[in-house]
Amino acid sequence: MAMSDGRDEPANGGDSQGGDDHQLRVSKIRSGTVIDHVRGGQALNVLAILGIDGSEGEELSVGMNVPSDRLARKDIVKVEGRELSQDEVDVLSLIAPDATINIVRDYEVIEKHRVDRPEIVDDVLSCPNTGCITTGDEPVTSQFEVLDDGVRCAYCGTIVREEIASLIDT
Repeated sequence: MAMSDGRDEPANGGDSQGGDDHQLRVSKIRSGTVIDHVRGGQALNVLAILGIDGSEGEELSVGMNVPSDRLARKDIVKVEGRELSQDEVDVLSLIAPDATINIVRDYEVIEKHRVDRPEIVDDVLSCPNTGCITTGDEPVTSQFEVLDDGVRCAYCGTIVREEIASLIDT
């Protein structure tokens, strides 16, 4: 069986002109990354994490709040001409722990894997505690322990369970 390229239609390409009217029709990408199974409403945060705002002429497709079997609603982000680094995937996993990363070359998925959340993230998040040593003038790199339901600052112990995306240093 062929691998999926991040579309909710057959991996063999399907037919965008006919077939089942209940399928999501999104163009294939030639080469790049498909980020699938992102929790509904998080696609714009994914783009922000990756530093993509459209000003550099990036070619991308975004599907938001589309029906999903695995999630009630999901987002899909396709980025043409870019493969994500492991550091980018680690940060992405903080807001999209159920995501699947598909690497596409010449219209074929050559690699597919689910994100793994790291145990620790360094120099990625800003601590929301204004009294934390990492928010002052000290040359201290932020470090957070990744929990099942959030993150904990290694220096002051502040736990963040929601709005993690707003703490990401982009």
